[in-house]
Amino acid sequence: MSASVSGRRTAALVLAAGALVGAAALPASATGHQAPRPSVVLGKIQYDSPGRDTGSNRSLNGEWVEVTNKSRRAVNLDGWPLSDRDGNRYTFDLRLAGRSTVGVHTGDGRDTRTAVYQDNRSYIWENRGDTATLRNDRGRKVDSESWGRGSR
Repeated sequence: MSASVSGRRTAALVLAAGALVGAAALPASATGHQAPRPSVVLGKIQYDSPGRDTGSNRSLNGEWVEVTNKSRRAVNLDGWPLSDRDGNRYTFDLRLAGRSTVGVHTGDGRDTRTAVYQDNRSYIWENRGDTATLRNDRGRKVDSESWGRGSR
């Protein structure tokens, strides 16, 4: 084999290796693949309790945030906080089944697989504008939803 053929093969191998390393270093969206969507997301939010805001437990529980697990597998939400802009926080102690939703209500109640209660005696979610933020047990933002004035 001549030196020029061997040199061309070596150069081709080096170029191919460089292309593989470069493709691996690109962000997922640049390679044509989408980054995985979170399996746990915020769903519907009822931030304005229906009817007059009487402060009764029924009225307080008319405020709620849905948290949905879109994957087939259960997700352990133990230690995950759901919070608003003012720092009000509810921390989950729940394993959310696959493809299911739990409603987080503001007032008092008995927790079930589909509804949990913050046991607050005042409204949490601001009607004029607020943000619901869900974080995992490591403090990383999983999802957030904003509404009204100042929403982003």
